This record gives sequence, structure tokens and C-alpha cells, in this order.
Amino acid sequence: MTLNELKYCVALAKEKHFRKAAEKCFVSQPTLSVAIKKLESELGITLFERQKNNVLITPYGKVIVEMAKDILAKMESIKQIGQKQNSTVTELKIGVIYTIGPYLLPHFISEFHQKADNIRLLIEENYTHVLLEKLQTGELDIIIASLPLEADNIETLAIYEENFELAVPKGHPLSRCNAVDLADIENESILLLGSGHCFRDQILTAYPKLLMHKALQSPLQKSLEGSSLETIRYMVGSGSGITILPCSACQNQDKLLDTIPLADSAAKRTVVMAWRQSFSLIETLEIFKETLLAVKIPCTQPLN
Repeated sequence: MTLNELKYCVALAKEKHFRKAAEKCFVSQPTLSVAIKKLESELGITLFERQKNNVLITPYGKVIVEMAKDILAKMESIKQIGQKQNSTVTELKIGVIYTIGPYLLPHFISEFHQKADNIRLLIEENYTHVLLEKLQTGELDIIIASLPLEADNIETLAIYEENFELAVPKGHPLSRCNAVDLADIENESILLLGSGHCFRDQILTAYPKLLMHKALQSPLQKSLEGSSLETIRYMVGSGSGITILPCSACQNQDKLLDTIPLADSAAKRTVVMAWRQSFSLIETLEIFKETLLAVKIPCTQPLN
């Protein structure tokens, strides 16, 4: 049994496709297939059921994959200890979801480097589920995302809470409202992030009736499936519709948009940092926590 074989198992469990898993591991498909077959033979159990178009993980496979994730994460911790001993510079691999990074990181990075100029931050933006998977396997050390965030062997610390606001083109009739309810926007063209973005899910949790909104089925909304909040901001500014944003995304003075509070108190999110319970660089982790908690983003409510 080798670490590579365990890594291939974790990748195949995630991708459920041999070719895609091989691409993620930067090896050929036969190499990955042979390695997993070898591991199954050594263990005497079937980890994956091979089907024509996909792969199913067996109950035994699920147990082995979870253990493999833990082993790979511990290996990363061992590497970090060695790197810290042999270098004056420590690397810290950070993951941030798309809808937080642009609004938090500019406040955070300069402050962090003033406190720890010997720590080099390697930052990745991605979807929550991707970042959480990489955190569990040790590819990332810390992630910043929003609740809900559930996984085994993961610690979380709440950083701040922020409300959602409605963004409309400058001079829109809704700009005169003190607060806006769902009933006020039922005839508007609403632009939201595409599937996979947790911020979209949070909006639909607060306003489930938006799922029935005809605007979400429009060709324009479909074309925005993989877009960013900033793209949607500009689309709203051009008069293509309205949108809902976290208040941290509404702080730059904008000549194209007006923002209005939402009446529903459930329209908000909690931002947290998360790390593995086994993460070994405790001193680095404490500096990161301290700096993150000290960040002041207008309109957000600190939670610690």
C-alpha cells in the first residue's frame, strides 16, 4: 500500500470517473486503474464498482477513502513540520470562496504580512465543496467560507455576520424604499449566481419563492451560470436586471448601482474560517485567527 494509491482512491471517489481522476492526479488512466486494482487485491476487498459511464464506491470503499483522507492530511502536516525546521519562510495554503475573497482579502493580507512577514500565503478561490475536500486531504491548510460547513475532523471559528442587500440600477423606483420585501421584486428580472455557489443557495433559502421566479429561467440568467458577483454588478448597472448581494460587496462607491436593505431578517450569512483538527502549525494558526478577527469590513457584525 502506498500514499499514491490512497491519493488515487480519494480522487476516484470524488470524480467517480477513471479518466477525470487520473487527470486530477496528473497520471495516465491505466496507471491509476492498475494502482487501485493492486490496492483492492492487497486488501482483498472491492473499493469501487466499475460501470460503463461512471464508478460507484462500495461501503468498504467509503470507509477506506475517509481513512485515506486522514492519512494524506497527516502527511501534509509532517511535511509542514519539516519545511518549518529547514526554512525561515513558512507556506500557508488558504482557500476562499468566490463571494468572500474579493471583499475580505484586501483588508486581510497587508495586516497579516505586517504580523508575519515570514509566512507566505498561497491563495485559491473556489467553490465551498472543492475547498472543503482539499482541506480534508491536506491540499489546503485553512479555508474561509460561509455556513453551513460540515465535515469530520474540521474546526471552525465564526468571524463575522453580514446582511444581504438588493442592488438595482441607479435611479430605479425601488431606490426610494427603506427596505424591500420579496413581493416588491416579483415582477423584476433577477440575476443570481449559478448552481454550485453557496451564496445562491443562501439567497434561495431566505427567499424560497424565488425558485418559481420566471426570471431565473431566462436566457440571460442561464448565460451567467458561471459568473462572479462583480460581473452581475456590472450587468445590473447596465440595466439588465436587479440582484441580491452580501453587504460586503456593496461598500465601494458605485455610480451605477443603488443598494437597499432587505426586509427579511433571514437574508444574511455567517462567515467562518475552518482548519483540520490535526493542523500542526499552531503558532501560525493563532496569528491567522488574530488577524482575521481584527479585520473590519464596513456593514459586517464581528462575532468574536
